[in-house]
Amino acid sequence: MRRASSCALAIALLTTPGDAYQLFISNEKDNTVTVLDSTTMQPVKVIKTGKRPRGIRITSDFKEVLVCAGDDDAIDVIDTDKMEVARSIPTLADPEYLEVEPGGKRMFIANEDDAMVSVTDIADGKVEAEIPVGIEPEGMAFSPDGKHAVATSESTSMAHVIDTTTFKLIANVLVDTRPRAVLYEDGGKRFWVTSEVGGTLSVIDAKTYKIVKKIGFAIEGVRDELIQPLGIRFSKDGKRGFVALGRANRIAVIDVEKLEVTNYILVGQRPWHMEMSPDGSKLYTANGLTNDLTIIDVATLKAEKSVPVGRLPWGIAIKP
Repeated sequence: MRRASSCALAIALLTTPGDAYQLFISNEKDNTVTVLDSTTMQPVKVIKTGKRPRGIRITSDFKEVLVCAGDDDAIDVIDTDKMEVARSIPTLADPEYLEVEPGGKRMFIANEDDAMVSVTDIADGKVEAEIPVGIEPEGMAFSPDGKHAVATSESTSMAHVIDTTTFKLIANVLVDTRPRAVLYEDGGKRFWVTSEVGGTLSVIDAKTYKIVKKIGFAIEGVRDELIQPLGIRFSKDGKRGFVALGRANRIAVIDVEKLEVTNYILVGQRPWHMEMSPDGSKLYTANGLTNDLTIIDVATLKAEKSVPVGRLPWGIAIKP
């Protein structure tokens, strides 16, 4: 009996509620955010949002989830305790994606229809700056020190580097056709940009703004035009990069040091954006055409299972 009790205690410790977290998934077609419990992967709540929710991020204190309601020209702010939209912040036309600066006071928003990045105070909604960029801005990322932000513009095929103090453009980097996502490596020395139509990943030096390497993808049995690089995430140790390949229904695994593709992971149809679990053990992909979320074990690089969410899932934010 004593041995059985010890085993039960060990299992309880391994599954303590302190290890649980919540996933917030924006569903573009349903105008909702689905909240999943990480232990059961069952919905906790489905939150009604504005029209066409896409980009979704969480504040540094984890108290609010920010959702781009593109067709409402607004950012919906979800209270993560009450699990409801607490307020809505007006923005420029068609916000596609946003990122919260290190420190958490402001968000930089890519407003697709206005060719602008707007800088907005999260607490009071005050617009601090409107920065002209290329046509159809989409991706947004900060350098680890917060001194620079990078926006991608789909129709201009550029990555635009912004000084976050002066709000001035300091570099425009030409990449392949229709750039989507951008993300800095953990050390901040380089940032990665995916080009959906070009079918490539550009790795860019963060000091010279030169392309260090352009990585292409080849999957046996998949036509090249279906390989459409979208979201980017890095493993917790920074050694591997993951790139969602859209209609190829795969996640590419890239060795960060060698900048070489090492594996492809089959997931649901048309993965868009991804997010890593707080401990780095799981990678979650939002699959737009199968209306589900695929769970990938990072250690084995195996897709474990997919769970249903809303229609056209687009982005993921996680509350620890």
